[in-house]
Amino acid sequence: MTRLAEKVKPAVINVNTENSAGLPRSSAEEFFGGDVPNGLPRRSLGSGVIIDASGIALTNAHVVDNASKIEVVTVDGAKHTASVVGMDKKTDLAVLKLDGGASIFPFLPLGDSDETQVGEWVIAVGSPFGLQATVTAGIVSAKARQIGAGPYDDFLQTDAAINPGNSGGPLVNMRGEVIGINTAIVRGGSGIGFAVPSNLAKKISGDLLATGSVSRGWLGVSLQPLTPDLAASFGAKDKKGALVSDVVSDSPAAKAGVQPGDVVVDFAGRKIENPGDLARAVGLAAPGTDAKLTVWRDKSEKTLAITLAQAPGERSDRRHAQAGQREQSPLGLEVGPVTADLAHEMHLRSTDGVVVSSVASDSPAASAGVRPGDVILEIDRQPVKNLGDFERLTRDAKPGRTLALRLQREGGVLYVAVPIGKG
Repeated sequence: MTRLAEKVKPAVINVNTENSAGLPRSSAEEFFGGDVPNGLPRRSLGSGVIIDASGIALTNAHVVDNASKIEVVTVDGAKHTASVVGMDKKTDLAVLKLDGGASIFPFLPLGDSDETQVGEWVIAVGSPFGLQATVTAGIVSAKARQIGAGPYDDFLQTDAAINPGNSGGPLVNMRGEVIGINTAIVRGGSGIGFAVPSNLAKKISGDLLATGSVSRGWLGVSLQPLTPDLAASFGAKDKKGALVSDVVSDSPAAKAGVQPGDVVVDFAGRKIENPGDLARAVGLAAPGTDAKLTVWRDKSEKTLAITLAQAPGERSDRRHAQAGQREQSPLGLEVGPVTADLAHEMHLRSTDGVVVSSVASDSPAASAGVRPGDVILEIDRQPVKNLGDFERLTRDAKPGRTLALRLQREGGVLYVAVPIGKG
């Protein structure tokens, strides 16, 4: 255990964030008079784990959400700025890129959480209450826990102590593999903590690194649990599955012949026992995946061929502009046009502006807190209606100046100051 702890600690980071962007306060803060005035820096603390020698790290989305500045500290006290590659709030995961030049960072591999056994020894490493590189030990208490956090609940439960500040840190098996990203604790429930399984983290981080967004499959059905009474009424006594209560017209399910009242018992060879099983299985599959769906209907099983589509709710997270429609700038940004479809999906009032598709990790824009998915509305109080405006306003800016960018982000509007390098 001591050798394992020494091996793991160098790859675990302390994640310090600051948000001074003046985003709208929550309704609760406004009503109850939160103790942090709007616009003043708000600091938070979490943990993370480096998973690649280039400085790619995983943490929780809630740790870095709305952060204008991210600083990570390694166990040796070294400090690095970091930028958000992408995040997925539905699984509470975020990918960071540490700025370290040509540095080679210590890292931990992501293990196979499906192979993890209940009762297996694990350690949790993080910065609970700001106490860096704290190691706690315990066992995997349960798998596939659903705690009401979202549609993709599939947590590992552990009794290794996880406290505030541990969020985003790794849950590690005795082979030194990350099998989970610590994310939640039960308030007042001593000895109960939860981690996102590493196999889910692999899928999410892979998508975020590749495209900056998460691509999920979509079936197009409404589901509910199959209670004993409902099972009896549908002739499915002693069956387990997910009961289809509605089918979206023109959806993959509708095209495949799925009907209300069907009980889904298998998807792509995976046994389905409840709605959560199906939501996770479909969500982890890529759009365009061809699969077999087995349903219980009229007291017999029927197998249907289905082709998954892109989940409609995910399209607004696909922040990258189409190839050939991007503009690069001295700010370290790649931007694309705000199309009518994108404006609708992102709940924008118009197609004015340009959408940020990527931010170079060591760029002025990254240091200022600009993120993929931000829509640039103005530069130095000059409107940005299209790519031409953006290119003109950034091209004419002189080195050494600082540009004021007005951004729309997740329903709020904010300004950020971006300095232009002196060359």
